[in-house]
Amino acid sequence: MRRRLLTLTAAFALLVTGCTAGDDAPEDGVVRLRFQSLAWQKESVDANRQLVAEWNAGHPDVQIDYVQGSWDSVHDQLLTSFEGGEAPDIIHDASDDLADFAYGGDLADLRPLLPERLRADIPARSWETTTFGEGIYGVPFLQEPRVIIANRKILESSGVRLPTPEAPWTWTEFRRITQDLTRTMGPGRYAVAWPLKEPVSVSLNLGLSAGGQLFHREADGRVAIRFTEADAVVPGTLHDQVVTDRTAPRTTLGSGGSDTLPGFFAGRYAMVPLGFAYRQQIAQQAPEGFEWTVLPAPAGEAGLAQGVSPQTLSIAEDSPYKKEAAAFLDFFLRPENMVRLARGDWMLPTGTTALADPSLHTARDGWATGAAVAEQLRPAPAQSVRGYPEWKDKVATPAFQEYYSGAIDGAELRRRLVTDGNRVLARYQRK
Repeated sequence: MRRRLLTLTAAFALLVTGCTAGDDAPEDGVVRLRFQSLAWQKESVDANRQLVAEWNAGHPDVQIDYVQGSWDSVHDQLLTSFEGGEAPDIIHDASDDLADFAYGGDLADLRPLLPERLRADIPARSWETTTFGEGIYGVPFLQEPRVIIANRKILESSGVRLPTPEAPWTWTEFRRITQDLTRTMGPGRYAVAWPLKEPVSVSLNLGLSAGGQLFHREADGRVAIRFTEADAVVPGTLHDQVVTDRTAPRTTLGSGGSDTLPGFFAGRYAMVPLGFAYRQQIAQQAPEGFEWTVLPAPAGEAGLAQGVSPQTLSIAEDSPYKKEAAAFLDFFLRPENMVRLARGDWMLPTGTTALADPSLHTARDGWATGAAVAEQLRPAPAQSVRGYPEWKDKVATPAFQEYYSGAIDGAELRRRLVTDGNRVLARYQRK
């Protein structure tokens, strides 16, 4: 309501002065747009800055000011900037962070702004991640599957079958292999280390492979949480590896992906499930002679399907230069540029033309494995669920953390996710 009042007040002021947002021309004739980027790795920042410089060189009348943002604080920073009327024109974010901004009227509906070329090149399943209600509020452009980074020498010496995208491990096979590997590795060493500082996204996104969905849209349009046998496959496997089989250490459950790399390089862990972009750190930090390989995550009844929340580019609803911002997005996300961005971030492009680029299908550094898995990526289960951030923080994260550590059992996990979780979602779905 406060935002609506502010918007009406601003509109009235424009009418009084005889101006409209569409007629808001800069005094020097140069349109200046602020582009807030969340790129942080050097290669990625370089690629972003180079593309901005190329645009600026070719478009003297529309100049882009590069603004450096941070993934750690972007949600709160955007909340503040939207409320204060100081949001950047072009916004880099992730699709799972867009729902409240889209429904709150902070982001522009891109349907009348984007060229057909860009709309057609990105698959419908990717557009689903940025569609809220009837509108599209971001362009999904980079995606990151979860893969298994493995110590090639340990796996090959053990004689286990190495999975491929065409013949992946099943979740049952994965558990058995970790049991066999741990026995051969010796005391204090584990077949797999799960970095589960963010347990919810890992559990839900990988759970799609087993047919899990967790969030279900009812006949009345509301979303309800149901924890089925399919939803229990992936969490149950992780729990059993840590608590029952002792094939995965408890010590990494609160860790981020980077925290597991020293142990991985030292041979304490044979495998670490990580986001695809972690390959950059491994390639740069691995000790000389260390041999690693990229394996697809295990498959279930839905094959290699897994959920993703792509990186996105949006336009602020309050920007007076939406057409100019959309033209920049069209340039920024041309297929050849999308490839540059993907390689800079060590991720995969959503565009079909860019994804077909030969440089993304080489065996080196596991690019080919990721490109093959990309065909199976789907919107994350909670993509458009209002109230998901609160459910995640207050209910799901502590529940999964306690379950994976062995503090609660599967029945209690189910009760918390469903009973407590539906209470949270109900507050956001009152009509």
